[in-house]
Amino acid sequence: MHFYRPIGPIAALTFDLDDTLYDNRPVIERTELESLSFVQNYHPSLSALTKPDFMRLRHAIRLAEPDIYHDVTEWRRRAVEQAMLDAGLTAEEAATGATASMANFAKWRSRIDVPQETHDTLAKLAQKWPLVAITNGNAEPHLFGLDKYFKFILRAGPHGRSKPFNDMYYLAAEKLEVPLEHILHVGDDLTTDVAGAVRSGLQACWINLRDGDLMQINDSRLLPHLEISRLASLTALI
Repeated sequence: MHFYRPIGPIAALTFDLDDTLYDNRPVIERTELESLSFVQNYHPSLSALTKPDFMRLRHAIRLAEPDIYHDVTEWRRRAVEQAMLDAGLTAEEAATGATASMANFAKWRSRIDVPQETHDTLAKLAQKWPLVAITNGNAEPHLFGLDKYFKFILRAGPHGRSKPFNDMYYLAAEKLEVPLEHILHVGDDLTTDVAGAVRSGLQACWINLRDGDLMQINDSRLLPHLEISRLASLTALI
């Protein structure tokens, strides 16, 4: 555990989900493959759809609606729907197909193997402080057993703009009825989690799971209050 700023009183902890509480990389790789396969097999006219094709659709939607990236689930649904429309399905068929595709996506997206260390650590911390999840992603913690540790879960899109914008940080403080400066946010991303939290008035903990060098990483804009290399280190704050 390395300290870069003085730690003040802590009344609550907020957590990023992906790549903070579990390894998200294999989950995303598998989910993308399964999702593309589902769309390709949904209708014969979609069988030739490729990943680059789908990414071009996503890019075009964001160019037309720049703020849609704050809600990654709706962004994906719209891209699938457009792919189906482009393949000749009716508007009703495309809407139905996109809904089915997102149900398939959700199934694979939340097939996450959570380390026992994460369960043990969150259980200990939850005995001391209220815990909240703040995510830019679309994993569903109740499907992989993490929701029981959190007072509530905030998700970009339904609950405001994505991190590093301050929307969800402010909302967490409001719902917790805790001053911003008494919340410690824990996350792996130096931009969305560390810089976002610090600029919003929270304390920040960077979890460095891949032996990164804070002084050499390009997106190290603001120093966290502390750095850890494993989640269990947080129990030392109790």
